[in-house]
Amino acid sequence: MADSNFYKKNGSYKLGFLAEISDCSVMDQKDRNILIHDIATIEDAKDGDITFLQNPKYAKLLKKSKASACILSESNIDKAPEGMALLVSKNPYYSYAKVVEKFYHKENMFLSISEFTYVELSSSIGNRTSIGPGTYIGPNCIIGRDCVIDANVTIENSIIGDNVIIHSGARIGQDGFGYAFHNGKHQKVLQVGRVIIENDVEIGANTTIDRGSGPDTIIGEGSKIDNLVQIGHNCRIGKHCIIVAQVGISGSTEIGDHTVIAGQAGISGHLKIGSKVQVAAKAGVMRDIEDGDIVGGYPAVPIKEWHRHSIIMHKLVKERTEKK
Repeated sequence: MADSNFYKKNGSYKLGFLAEISDCSVMDQKDRNILIHDIATIEDAKDGDITFLQNPKYAKLLKKSKASACILSESNIDKAPEGMALLVSKNPYYSYAKVVEKFYHKENMFLSISEFTYVELSSSIGNRTSIGPGTYIGPNCIIGRDCVIDANVTIENSIIGDNVIIHSGARIGQDGFGYAFHNGKHQKVLQVGRVIIENDVEIGANTTIDRGSGPDTIIGEGSKIDNLVQIGHNCRIGKHCIIVAQVGISGSTEIGDHTVIAGQAGISGHLKIGSKVQVAAKAGVMRDIEDGDIVGGYPAVPIKEWHRHSIIMHKLVKERTEKK
Protein backbone atom coordinates (compact mmCIF):
# COMPACT_ATOMS: atom_id res chain seq x y z
CA MET A 1 0.00 0.00 0.00
CA ALA A 2 1.29 3.45 -0.91
CA ASP A 3 2.50 5.72 1.89
CA SER A 4 0.12 8.70 2.10
CA ASN A 5 3.03 10.93 3.15
CA PHE A 6 4.42 10.60 -0.37
CA TYR A 7 1.51 9.58 -2.58
CA LYS A 8 -1.92 11.18 -2.44
CA LYS A 9 -4.83 8.94 -3.38
CA ASN A 10 -7.38 10.31 -5.83
CA GLY A 11 -10.42 8.48 -4.42
CA SER A 12 -12.32 5.19 -4.34
CA TYR A 13 -13.74 3.47 -7.42
CA LYS A 14 -16.27 0.80 -8.28
CA LEU A 15 -14.81 -2.46 -9.52
CA GLY A 16 -16.70 -2.25 -12.81
CA PHE A 17 -15.09 1.12 -13.56
CA LEU A 18 -11.61 -0.22 -12.77
CA ALA A 19 -12.27 -3.12 -15.15
CA GLU A 20 -13.19 -0.71 -17.94
CA ILE A 21 -10.01 1.38 -17.64
CA SER A 22 -7.69 -1.62 -17.37
CA ASP A 23 -8.84 -3.96 -20.16
CA CYS A 24 -10.31 -6.47 -17.71
CA SER A 25 -13.59 -8.29 -17.43
CA VAL A 26 -15.44 -8.74 -14.14
CA MET A 27 -15.80 -12.46 -13.64
CA ASP A 28 -19.08 -12.17 -11.71
CA GLN A 29 -21.23 -9.24 -12.85
CA LYS A 30 -22.81 -8.87 -9.41
CA ASP A 31 -19.38 -7.66 -8.20
CA ARG A 32 -19.31 -4.61 -10.48
CA ASN A 33 -20.55 -2.26 -7.75
CA ILE A 34 -18.02 -3.29 -5.10
CA LEU A 35 -16.22 -0.13 -3.95
CA ILE A 36 -12.42 -0.39 -4.01
CA HIS A 37 -10.56 2.05 -1.77
CA ASP A 38 -6.90 1.27 -2.48
CA ILE A 39 -4.29 -1.03 -4.04
CA ALA A 40 -2.05 -3.37 -2.03
CA THR A 41 0.24 -6.37 -2.30
CA ILE A 42 -1.22 -9.83 -1.88
CA GLU A 43 0.22 -10.13 1.64
CA ASP A 44 -0.72 -6.63 2.85
CA ALA A 45 -4.17 -6.28 1.28
CA LYS A 46 -7.21 -5.85 3.50
CA ASP A 47 -10.94 -5.54 2.94
CA GLY A 48 -11.57 -2.80 0.38
CA ASP A 49 -8.23 -3.26 -1.42
CA ILE A 50 -7.46 -4.66 -4.84
CA THR A 51 -4.33 -6.70 -5.56
CA PHE A 52 -2.96 -8.61 -8.57
CA LEU A 53 -1.34 -11.93 -9.41
CA GLN A 54 1.13 -12.12 -12.29
CA ASN A 55 3.88 -14.43 -11.06
CA PRO A 56 2.59 -17.96 -10.25
CA LYS A 57 5.16 -18.12 -7.44
CA TYR A 58 2.79 -15.98 -5.34
CA ALA A 59 -0.31 -18.06 -6.03
CA LYS A 60 -0.19 -19.77 -2.63
CA LEU A 61 -0.23 -16.39 -0.89
CA LEU A 62 -3.39 -15.40 -2.76
CA LYS A 63 -5.38 -18.15 -1.04
CA LYS A 64 -4.73 -16.38 2.29
CA SER A 65 -5.14 -12.82 1.02
CA LYS A 66 -7.77 -10.54 2.57
CA ALA A 67 -8.12 -8.38 -0.57
CA SER A 68 -11.66 -7.67 -1.78
CA ALA A 69 -10.58 -8.11 -5.41
CA CYS A 70 -7.71 -9.42 -7.51
CA ILE A 71 -6.52 -8.87 -11.09
CA LEU A 72 -5.34 -12.15 -12.60
CA SER A 73 -5.25 -14.21 -15.77
CA GLU A 74 -7.87 -16.77 -16.68
CA SER A 75 -5.39 -19.57 -15.96
CA ASN A 76 -5.09 -18.45 -12.33
CA ILE A 77 -8.77 -18.10 -11.46
CA ASP A 78 -8.67 -21.29 -9.40
CA LYS A 79 -5.89 -19.79 -7.22
CA ALA A 80 -8.23 -17.17 -5.71
CA PRO A 81 -10.03 -17.79 -2.41
CA GLU A 82 -13.79 -18.18 -2.35
CA GLY A 83 -15.65 -14.88 -2.17
CA MET A 84 -12.90 -12.72 -3.70
CA ALA A 85 -14.06 -10.59 -6.65
CA LEU A 86 -11.96 -11.18 -9.77
CA LEU A 87 -10.90 -9.01 -12.69
CA VAL A 88 -9.74 -11.29 -15.49
CA SER A 89 -7.02 -9.89 -17.74
CA LYS A 90 -4.85 -11.14 -20.60
CA ASN A 91 -2.01 -9.11 -19.08
CA PRO A 92 -2.53 -8.68 -15.31
CA TYR A 93 0.59 -6.57 -14.77
CA TYR A 94 -0.51 -4.07 -17.44
CA SER A 95 -4.02 -3.94 -15.99
CA TYR A 96 -2.59 -3.39 -12.51
CA ALA A 97 -0.50 -0.50 -13.89
CA LYS A 98 -3.63 1.18 -15.25
CA VAL A 99 -5.42 0.77 -11.91
CA VAL A 100 -2.45 2.20 -9.94
CA GLU A 101 -2.35 5.13 -12.34
CA LYS A 102 -6.02 5.86 -11.65
CA PHE A 103 -5.60 5.79 -7.89
CA TYR A 104 -2.37 7.78 -7.66
CA HIS A 105 -1.78 9.76 -10.85
CA LYS A 106 -1.08 13.38 -10.01
CA GLU A 107 -3.11 15.68 -12.22
CA ASN A 108 -1.22 18.77 -13.31
CA MET A 109 -3.45 21.28 -15.07
CA PHE A 110 -0.77 23.91 -15.74
CA LEU A 111 2.94 24.27 -16.38
CA SER A 112 4.73 23.84 -13.05
CA ILE A 113 8.29 25.04 -12.44
CA SER A 114 9.87 24.45 -9.03
CA GLU A 115 12.28 26.69 -7.17
CA PHE A 116 15.96 27.01 -8.12
CA THR A 117 15.17 25.95 -11.69
CA TYR A 118 16.54 28.01 -14.57
CA VAL A 119 14.87 28.01 -17.98
CA GLU A 120 16.35 30.10 -20.76
CA LEU A 121 13.81 32.54 -22.21
CA SER A 122 14.28 31.20 -25.74
CA SER A 123 13.10 27.72 -24.71
CA SER A 124 9.47 26.61 -24.86
CA ILE A 125 7.63 24.22 -22.54
CA GLY A 126 4.22 22.65 -23.18
CA ASN A 127 1.08 22.63 -21.06
CA ARG A 128 0.85 20.48 -17.94
CA THR A 129 4.58 19.81 -17.86
CA SER A 130 6.24 19.89 -14.44
CA ILE A 131 9.89 20.68 -13.77
CA GLY A 132 11.59 19.79 -10.49
CA PRO A 133 13.93 21.98 -8.42
CA GLY A 134 17.50 22.63 -9.46
CA THR A 135 16.92 21.79 -13.13
CA TYR A 136 18.57 23.72 -15.97
CA ILE A 137 17.03 24.01 -19.44
CA GLY A 138 19.31 25.63 -21.98
CA PRO A 139 18.60 27.99 -24.88
CA ASN A 140 16.16 27.11 -27.67
CA CYS A 141 15.09 23.77 -26.21
CA ILE A 142 11.57 22.56 -26.94
CA ILE A 143 9.76 20.42 -24.36
CA GLY A 144 6.30 19.06 -25.09
CA ARG A 145 3.08 18.64 -23.11
CA ASP A 146 2.47 16.44 -20.05
CA CYS A 147 6.15 15.84 -19.36
CA VAL A 148 7.65 15.21 -15.93
CA ILE A 149 11.21 16.45 -15.45
CA ASP A 150 12.54 15.69 -11.98
CA ALA A 151 15.07 17.52 -9.83
CA ASN A 152 18.61 18.43 -10.92
CA VAL A 153 18.19 17.55 -14.58
CA THR A 154 20.22 19.31 -17.28
CA ILE A 155 18.74 19.65 -20.77
CA GLU A 156 20.56 21.40 -23.61
CA ASN A 157 20.39 21.32 -27.42
CA SER A 158 17.29 19.12 -27.25
CA ILE A 159 13.80 18.72 -28.65
CA ILE A 160 11.57 16.62 -26.40
CA GLY A 161 8.12 15.30 -27.27
CA ASP A 162 4.95 14.85 -25.22
CA ASN A 163 4.45 12.66 -22.14
CA VAL A 164 8.18 12.20 -21.55
CA ILE A 165 9.51 11.37 -18.06
CA ILE A 166 13.08 12.33 -17.17
CA HIS A 167 14.24 11.27 -13.70
CA SER A 168 16.55 13.12 -11.34
CA GLY A 169 20.14 13.79 -12.31
CA ALA A 170 19.78 12.95 -16.02
CA ARG A 171 22.00 14.92 -18.41
CA ILE A 172 20.59 15.39 -21.89
CA GLY A 173 22.32 17.06 -24.82
CA GLN A 174 25.84 17.64 -23.55
CA ASP A 175 28.95 17.23 -25.72
CA GLY A 176 29.61 13.90 -27.34
CA PHE A 177 33.06 12.39 -26.87
CA GLY A 178 34.81 13.26 -30.15
CA TYR A 179 38.45 14.11 -30.81
CA ALA A 180 40.73 14.21 -33.85
CA PHE A 181 44.33 13.12 -33.18
CA HIS A 182 46.83 15.41 -34.91
CA ASN A 183 50.51 16.15 -34.30
CA GLY A 184 50.53 14.24 -31.04
CA LYS A 185 47.47 16.03 -29.62
CA HIS A 186 43.73 15.40 -29.35
CA GLN A 187 41.77 18.15 -31.08
CA LYS A 188 38.20 18.50 -29.79
CA VAL A 189 35.56 18.12 -32.50
CA LEU A 190 32.75 20.58 -31.91
CA GLN A 191 29.44 18.75 -31.45
CA VAL A 192 26.77 20.65 -33.39
CA GLY A 193 23.88 18.14 -33.46
CA ARG A 194 20.87 17.81 -31.19
CA VAL A 195 19.09 15.23 -29.05
CA ILE A 196 15.60 14.34 -30.29
CA ILE A 197 13.43 12.51 -27.75
CA GLU A 198 10.12 11.35 -29.17
CA ASN A 199 6.78 10.95 -27.35
CA ASP A 200 6.22 8.62 -24.37
CA VAL A 201 9.90 8.05 -23.59
CA GLU A 202 11.13 7.51 -20.02
CA ILE A 203 14.74 8.23 -19.02
CA GLY A 204 16.16 6.99 -15.72
CA ALA A 205 18.09 8.78 -13.00
CA ASN A 206 21.68 9.83 -13.80
CA THR A 207 21.44 8.64 -17.38
CA THR A 208 23.41 10.64 -19.95
CA ILE A 209 22.49 11.15 -23.61
CA ASP A 210 25.05 13.02 -25.71
CA ARG A 211 24.00 15.34 -28.48
CA GLY A 212 25.04 14.51 -32.02
CA SER A 213 28.27 15.65 -33.58
CA GLY A 214 26.39 16.68 -36.73
CA PRO A 215 23.63 14.12 -37.13
CA ASP A 216 21.17 14.08 -34.24
CA THR A 217 21.01 11.58 -31.39
CA ILE A 218 17.46 10.15 -31.50
CA ILE A 219 15.46 8.24 -28.88
CA GLY A 220 12.43 6.63 -30.51
CA GLU A 221 8.83 6.83 -29.35
CA GLY A 222 7.88 4.75 -26.32
CA SER A 223 11.40 3.62 -25.45
CA LYS A 224 12.24 3.16 -21.76
CA ILE A 225 15.77 3.78 -20.50
CA ASP A 226 16.80 2.76 -16.98
CA ASN A 227 19.17 4.51 -14.54
CA LEU A 228 22.89 5.07 -15.21
CA VAL A 229 22.80 4.42 -18.95
CA GLN A 230 25.25 6.15 -21.32
CA ILE A 231 24.16 6.82 -24.92
CA GLY A 232 26.84 8.28 -27.15
CA HIS A 233 26.57 10.92 -29.86
CA ASN A 234 24.71 10.20 -33.13
CA CYS A 235 23.03 7.07 -31.74
CA ARG A 236 19.58 6.24 -33.07
CA ILE A 237 17.44 4.20 -30.68
CA GLY A 238 14.28 2.75 -32.21
CA LYS A 239 10.72 2.77 -30.96
CA HIS A 240 9.58 0.88 -27.83
CA CYS A 241 13.04 -0.35 -26.85
CA ILE A 242 14.03 -1.32 -23.30
CA ILE A 243 17.54 -0.40 -22.12
CA VAL A 244 18.34 -1.60 -18.60
CA ALA A 245 20.68 -0.04 -16.00
CA GLN A 246 24.40 0.56 -16.66
CA VAL A 247 24.25 -0.16 -20.38
CA GLY A 248 26.80 1.74 -22.46
CA ILE A 249 26.11 2.44 -26.15
CA SER A 250 28.97 3.96 -28.12
CA GLY A 251 28.49 6.67 -30.71
CA SER A 252 26.80 6.29 -34.10
CA THR A 253 25.17 2.96 -33.23
CA GLU A 254 21.69 2.32 -34.66
CA ILE A 255 19.19 0.15 -32.78
CA GLY A 256 15.90 -1.05 -34.27
CA ASP A 257 12.43 -1.14 -32.75
CA HIS A 258 11.32 -3.33 -29.80
CA THR A 259 14.88 -4.31 -28.91
CA VAL A 260 15.81 -5.19 -25.30
CA ILE A 261 19.31 -4.59 -23.91
CA ALA A 262 19.84 -6.07 -20.44
CA GLY A 263 21.89 -4.58 -17.60
CA GLN A 264 25.59 -3.71 -17.96
CA ALA A 265 25.76 -4.71 -21.62
CA GLY A 266 28.24 -2.75 -23.71
CA ILE A 267 27.81 -1.94 -27.41
CA SER A 268 30.66 -0.75 -29.63
CA GLY A 269 30.27 2.24 -31.91
CA HIS A 270 29.06 2.40 -35.52
CA LEU A 271 27.07 -0.85 -35.27
CA LYS A 272 23.61 -1.73 -36.56
CA ILE A 273 21.47 -3.65 -34.08
CA GLY A 274 18.23 -4.93 -35.60
CA SER A 275 14.63 -4.85 -34.39
CA LYS A 276 13.30 -7.30 -31.77
CA VAL A 277 16.86 -8.16 -30.73
CA GLN A 278 17.62 -9.34 -27.19
CA VAL A 279 21.03 -8.65 -25.67
CA ALA A 280 21.79 -10.54 -22.45
CA ALA A 281 23.15 -8.88 -19.31
CA LYS A 282 26.90 -8.05 -19.36
CA ALA A 283 27.17 -8.92 -23.05
CA GLY A 284 29.85 -7.20 -25.12
CA VAL A 285 28.49 -6.46 -28.60
CA MET A 286 31.20 -5.89 -31.22
CA ARG A 287 29.40 -6.70 -34.46
CA ASP A 288 26.11 -5.97 -36.22
CA ILE A 289 23.11 -8.03 -35.10
CA GLU A 290 20.27 -9.11 -37.37
CA ASP A 291 16.57 -8.66 -36.60
CA GLY A 292 15.24 -11.04 -33.96
CA ASP A 293 18.61 -12.42 -32.84
CA ILE A 294 19.30 -13.20 -29.16
CA VAL A 295 22.93 -12.77 -28.09
CA GLY A 296 25.02 -13.04 -24.95
CA GLY A 297 28.61 -13.35 -23.74
CA TYR A 298 31.81 -11.42 -24.38
CA PRO A 299 32.22 -10.98 -27.25
CA ALA A 300 28.51 -11.47 -27.85
CA VAL A 301 27.49 -14.54 -29.87
CA PRO A 302 24.13 -16.26 -30.46
CA ILE A 303 22.72 -17.15 -27.05
CA LYS A 304 22.73 -20.94 -27.58
CA GLU A 305 26.37 -20.80 -28.60
CA TRP A 306 27.19 -18.76 -25.50
CA HIS A 307 25.43 -21.33 -23.28
CA ARG A 308 27.45 -24.13 -24.94
CA HIS A 309 30.67 -22.21 -24.29
CA SER A 310 29.70 -21.78 -20.64
CA ILE A 311 28.90 -25.48 -20.21
CA ILE A 312 32.16 -26.58 -21.87
CA MET A 313 34.19 -24.15 -19.75
CA HIS A 314 32.48 -25.40 -16.59
CA LYS A 315 33.27 -29.01 -17.50
CA LEU A 316 36.91 -28.23 -18.29
CA VAL A 317 37.42 -26.43 -14.98
CA LYS A 318 35.71 -29.25 -13.11
CA GLU A 319 37.89 -31.90 -14.83
CA ARG A 320 41.10 -30.00 -14.08
CA THR A 321 40.06 -29.54 -10.45
CA GLU A 322 39.28 -33.23 -10.04
CA LYS A 323 42.68 -34.24 -11.50
CA LYS A 324 44.58 -32.22 -8.89
